[in-house]
Formats: sequence, C-alpha cells, structure tokens
Amino acid sequence: MPRYSSFDQATLDREYSPSSCVDDINVYIYEYVRASHKAKDAAVGQGTCLSDLGYGENSDETLDLFLPDTAAGAPLHIYIHGGYWQALSKNESSFAAPMLQQHGSFFAAINYSLAPAVRLTEIVAQNRRAIAWLYTHAHEWGFDRERIFLSGSSAGAHLTMMMLLTDWTRFGLPENAIKGVCAVSGIYDLEPIRLSYVNELLGLDHQEAQANSPIQQAIRNRCPVILAYGDNETEEFKRQTDDYRGLLLRADEVVSFKEIVGRNHFDVILDLTKSDSWLSQQVLQQMGLV
Repeated sequence: MPRYSSFDQATLDREYSPSSCVDDINVYIYEYVRASHKAKDAAVGQGTCLSDLGYGENSDETLDLFLPDTAAGAPLHIYIHGGYWQALSKNESSFAAPMLQQHGSFFAAINYSLAPAVRLTEIVAQNRRAIAWLYTHAHEWGFDRERIFLSGSSAGAHLTMMMLLTDWTRFGLPENAIKGVCAVSGIYDLEPIRLSYVNELLGLDHQEAQANSPIQQAIRNRCPVILAYGDNETEEFKRQTDDYRGLLLRADEVVSFKEIVGRNHFDVILDLTKSDSWLSQQVLQQMGLV
C-alpha cells in the first residue's frame, strides 16, 4: 500500500535518503570538516574568529563569528547547517567563511541542539534566538544589523526558510530583520519526512510537521530568496524545491533558482567556497558585495 503519494515505504525512504545518490557520504562530510577546520585555524591565527559565543541558556546554543578585515558597517552572513536535524554542528560549518570574509562580510556558523534530545520546534526556536542575539549584539562586533543574510543546506535550508516565517517583533526586531536567504537542497514540506525513516529520531506528529512546514505558511519576513539543488539528487528533493519555488513565485516573492550540474546533495553547498561559482555569485549579489 502507498505510504506517501504513490510511494511504498521502501521507495519513500530511499527518496528521502540523500546518500542513496552517492557512493560514500563520508567523503563529503570529511570535506566539510577539513575545509571548516582550515578556515577556523586561519581565522584564529589572524585574530578574526570569535569562538563559542553563547546566545542562549542551553550549552548547545553557541556560534562562531568570523570577522572581515574591515569590520565597520559590513554585512553579516549566517550559515545554518544540515544533518536532518540530527547530526553535524557549527564545527563542520565554517567552510564558506573565507570566501565571505574576503568579500568584506562577517560570517557566523550557528550551533543548535539535535534530535532526539530536543524536538524540531525547539531547534527552530534556538535558531531564532541566535539571530535575535546577533542582531541585538551587532554593535559589539561592528557589523551592520540592517544587513543580515542567511544560508543553509538540506535541513539547514528548511531552518533558513522557517526564519522567514518568524514574527521578529516578538524579539524586539523589525519585521524584515533578514534581508535575503540562500536555501540549498531544502525540505519545505515535512509530511513525507514524518512518514519516512527520518522520523524515528525526530518523533514528529502531524501537527508539529504542519506547523514546521514552510510550504504551509506565508512568509512574514519578505526578502529575496535563492533556491538551488544539485542535478544528482533524488526526485523528491528536487520536487520539494520546485514546489516551494512555485509557491513563492505565486506570492510575488523574488526568487533566483538553478539546478547545478555536476553536484549532489552534499557537495553543492561547497560551491560557497568558490567566489566564481553561480551560488557564490548569487549570494554576493544579494548582499551587495559585487
């Protein structure tokens, strides 16, 4: 019997397993680790990285902040990592820092608690607290709090879009606190996630899945959106982005999109390490840095 749409359980699980499209996921995880450690080591050596800044009461609520050479009035780019809300951390998420620093931007990598220790609703709340904390502490570091941008991959892309559903006035921020986002290979409808193997640790029920599905809600924080995925991804991951892009366009949102040839679910986000890639160029243009 179909579990979701026309998929039986095995097919649904395969469609929501990004590693089904690659030979060895560890190759890409290693590259996240290698590139992030290299970026952080270089920044620490130059005195341009502030590590483990606490933005909340939970010990997981920390972030790393990378500073550009010229700090005053520079924008801030915040990266939210993926890992199906169950894996990875800020420590593997700084690979894009050098590219953005070199173009005159601050860069922050957010850490948050993982399932099953906390529910997805709390993960969303932690990322909101992180952004609110950065906005209200901008004067301490010198970035322009009116020029904050986000990016994220996979589950991180989901979280970036959830930030645009936020009532920032509840945090004492303006409604449009975020000025642009880049969401790569994201998940915007959590119903198939709820029905798949991924939910074994998430424990989503129908209500929580609906409440945390960007495709079910209107954007409050309107701003330009960049959407992308690799050509070597499952059809469901592509459909998720295609469906969400259609919804945004129908709502008259400003959207840029590309299916990036020669990339998969895991290495497509690494294009943010190369300033001449389509993804980096879109981000830099969105931030007014080219």
